[in-house]
Amino acid sequence: MINITFPDGAVRQYEPGVTALDIAKSISEGLARKVLSAKVNGQVIDATRPISTDATLQLLTWTDTDGKATMWHSSAHLMAEALEGLYPGVKLGIGPAIENGFYYDIDLGGQAITDEDLKKIETKMAELAKQNNIYVRKDVSKPEALQYFTQKGDEYKLELINDLQDGTITFYTQGGFTDLCRGPHIPNTGFIKAIKLTNIAGAYWRGNEKNKMLTRIYGITFPSQKELDEYLTLVEEAKKRDHRKLGKELELFTFSERVGLGLPLWLPKGAMLRERLQNFLQKAQVESGYLPVITPHIGSKNLYVTSGHYEKYGKDSFQPIHTPEEGEEFLLKPMNCPHHCEIYKSSPKSYKDLPVRLAEFGTVYRYEQHGELHGLTRVRGFTQDDAHLFCRPDQVKDEFIKVIDLVLYVFRSLNFTDYTAQISLRDKEDRSKYIGTDENWHLAEQAIIESAAEKGLNTVVEYGEAAFNGPKLDFMVQDALGRIW
Repeated sequence: MINITFPDGAVRQYEPGVTALDIAKSISEGLARKVLSAKVNGQVIDATRPISTDATLQLLTWTDTDGKATMWHSSAHLMAEALEGLYPGVKLGIGPAIENGFYYDIDLGGQAITDEDLKKIETKMAELAKQNNIYVRKDVSKPEALQYFTQKGDEYKLELINDLQDGTITFYTQGGFTDLCRGPHIPNTGFIKAIKLTNIAGAYWRGNEKNKMLTRIYGITFPSQKELDEYLTLVEEAKKRDHRKLGKELELFTFSERVGLGLPLWLPKGAMLRERLQNFLQKAQVESGYLPVITPHIGSKNLYVTSGHYEKYGKDSFQPIHTPEEGEEFLLKPMNCPHHCEIYKSSPKSYKDLPVRLAEFGTVYRYEQHGELHGLTRVRGFTQDDAHLFCRPDQVKDEFIKVIDLVLYVFRSLNFTDYTAQISLRDKEDRSKYIGTDENWHLAEQAIIESAAEKGLNTVVEYGEAAFNGPKLDFMVQDALGRIW
């Protein structure tokens, strides 16, 4: 028998090979009808995949973020099946779940899809969903995978397969449709009850503007028509509250192609509003013992190489600035961290001087892809309310509690009442992408876990979501329309 540990700490025994769906049925048939996927030892998998060893288990339903993502990824496959039926010869790129729904990038050859065609595709998807077709996972060898998509003439899937290692490739089939995919998926198409395709856009294959422009179709699905109707109502309300619309009407900010995409220009009213917010935050920081600092907008490339940031985020930075001095390179500052470290080390410190809390409203620059820019929420230049705290190991937990107190003070002041704190920890298996010792990681992770518990925060734990240089506590805040930020 194997031991299955549930989120509440309860342990039950089952035969090896049991699935999460079997376990759900052993608890209640009603629960089993809601299970979309499962998290086993921190990894989201099909609810129908066998579990052969002792494991932790979380059954994922529509109320879970990972459950929604599973449904939406399966919906992308359903849309691809509908597209193959309606547009013979269509070639498929990628079709992931996104924050609200899913998309699929497709190559229609000489054919075209307009907004008027979306209803026809929705109808076909609904017809296929009602067939209750099971999503079947199959391991395939690399030669088999290449042969299958060579016969289909789909060069996009062939390119993806060539980047994969033999022994790691899986196909998923539902009804008459098979796709290259690592999963997971919902048990069958019948879970998809309400469908809305929202818009069509262009997208370069693999996000590279040198590649072919594909057609991207966005959509969203729900387990009931009522939930879809409620969502569409919220979308209409969100349009009225779109910050890009309000920013223009209230004369807060603007953008100029001559200045550059993703680089906001603050108008007088917006600059005054921003200054009030910054003064409020700075006053709270100073009262909490933070020391204000200012660092330049550029830094030597060697600084970010030394800190490890260049290796991890160099591709997301602007290209280096070359000076007349041979070998001298600078970057537009992509983050404030290494600058603050240099300020800290600029003078000797005693253990009695700690903690030292350095804070800056530091402007940083990231090279976001053109298609990902969105108002003020996704830009190429932005100012962070950023701080770095230097402390002794025995001070870590107390300092973290004080950081949480500062966050909660800001939330109360701005009337943010609906939020969740995500504890983002290292991947349980793959430690290669992180720097630092296990001892320090354990200290930091325990400090976050214990601090969040002592403050009574509503938390979720996500393994593999830590930064490369440390664990995080990410606050997810709901706005007036129920959207998560």
